[in-house]
This record gives sequence, C-alpha cells and structure tokens, in this order.
Amino acid sequence: MILPLDDNAITRAADLICAGQLVAVPTETVYGLAADATSGEAVARIYAAKGRPSFNPLIVHVASLAQAETLAELSPVARRLAEIFWPGPLTMVLPLREGSPVSPLVTAGLTTLALRIPAHLAMQALIAASGRPLAAPSANASGRISATRAEHVAVSLGDRVPLILDAGQTRHGLESTIVAVDADRLRLLRPGPIDADRLSGIAGLPTMAGGDGKIEAPGQLSSHYAPGKPLRLNATEARIGEWLIGFGAIAGDDSLSPSGDLIEAAARLFETLHRADATDKAAIAIAPIPDDGLGLAINDRLRRAAAPR
Repeated sequence: MILPLDDNAITRAADLICAGQLVAVPTETVYGLAADATSGEAVARIYAAKGRPSFNPLIVHVASLAQAETLAELSPVARRLAEIFWPGPLTMVLPLREGSPVSPLVTAGLTTLALRIPAHLAMQALIAASGRPLAAPSANASGRISATRAEHVAVSLGDRVPLILDAGQTRHGLESTIVAVDADRLRLLRPGPIDADRLSGIAGLPTMAGGDGKIEAPGQLSSHYAPGKPLRLNATEARIGEWLIGFGAIAGDDSLSPSGDLIEAAARLFETLHRADATDKAAIAIAPIPDDGLGLAINDRLRRAAAPR
C-alpha cells in the first residue's frame, strides 16, 4: 500500500511499527525501510525484506540528542557535530551505551552504533508517533539502487513492505555521510552530502578516509547500489547496446546534470540509474564525474555500483 504523507498515514505507519512490521518512509536523503530498533524480530524483517548480509549494520534514527544519548556514548566532539549537523544528513558511529535497548541485530554484533537525527518531517513524525528509535536502511533490495521515490521502493521490494509513505522525491538523493568519531580523529566511512573539510572544521580533528578494514557501517560493501545491468564508468560516448547517462557537456540518453551541477547530479543519481535499468538496452554507461566535493560521494556510489558481483 502506498499512502500520501498526512496525519492518517503517519498513524497507520506508527501502528505497523509498534506491531513489529516494516514501513518505507522518506527522509531528506533517500527512502528508508523503518522498523522498531529495539525489537529483534522487527529488525530481522528488515534483513529478510532486503536480503541484506547480517554483518552489515543498520543506521538508527532518533528524534533528539537526548534520545541519542540513551542509545550511545557521545563524546564532546560528537556532541559538537550533533549540534551543528543534526537534524540532517550526518550519521555518526559511536560507542554503544551499556544497557542500550537497541537489538544486537542492529549493530551486527559490533560495540558501536550508527546514529542519525533525520531532518525530514515524515521520519520525525513517525519516530514521535511510534515512540521508538527506528532502524532504517535504504528501502531497496540489498546492493541495488537506492530509492528516491515511493515507486522505486515498490519496484524493488514489492509486497515485502506493507506500507510506503509517499512524500515525492527526496531532497538530497544520496545517502547520509557516515563518520566514525574517535578520540583523535574522524574516519569517513561513507562520503555523502556533508564533506570531510566541514566535519574537520567543526570537530577540530583530522578526517581520515576509510575505515579499519572491517564493515562498520552501511554502504561499505565493495559491490553496492548496483543496477541489474553492467555499468561502465567514465564513458564519453555510448557503445553498442549501452544507455549513456551524461553529465555536463556529455549529453547522453539522459543526464545527471546538463549544466554540470554536482548538487543536481547527486539528487538525480539513483533516479537516473533506475530509468536506465528500465530501458531495453543491455548495459549502462555513465559520463565522468569530477572527483572532488560532492563528486567524491557520487563516484563512491558509482564505483560500488559498477563493481564485480
């Protein structure tokens, strides 16, 4: 069932959450597949619906800094970042608080928890109405293209999710930045809308690229965000049987941004991949994207989407 976002839809969604069921809900980044983070059975339904590897942890969404502190330990640096970037597209990986009610399935057995306060009204309203912290990975089959519209969720997950809240296209169109907050540094685990320089400036610490060689957060698998067809990167023209996604001066069959605007490209990335995947062409090619600023996050998604499976 797909319902337009209103008070009635939020009430029905909250009832499902409290009953241990799943709800697809928009955030400012992409659509999320939400469930009660304190219920192991509910979280297991997320893994089952997505076909998600059990070693890949989930992000938990909360309504406030006070609620976040009941689940994880926030250092002074983490609190500074929260004050500036929450609500918003920043996820912090923090030490799990002793006695945290979050299901161990959420953390995939780790001693850390990925936390975010979302800015979108839909997710905020659902957290408030259900009274639960919500585990909510992207609302798509594991490893596939993320959903930026309600219809993307329906195509990817079908009847595996009982309710989809529809608030139109998401704002950023790209998943949140994920950073692990250590005592002497930040570790950028997934690039996103908030770049490393901004994080370092607020934290007063260096931001290092990459993790410690283990899966600590979503989006770190080498193959992820993938369409059903082969994807070729840095293409300046289409080969026979390819659908070309352009950027800037490279027009293609479709374009992330004819003007070369990286913000527009990020917002359109997954929607454009969905359209390409739905064509009758056997493969997809995509034009070069500058590897700086927001382009770093776009290229991170594209490299994983094009990786061998």
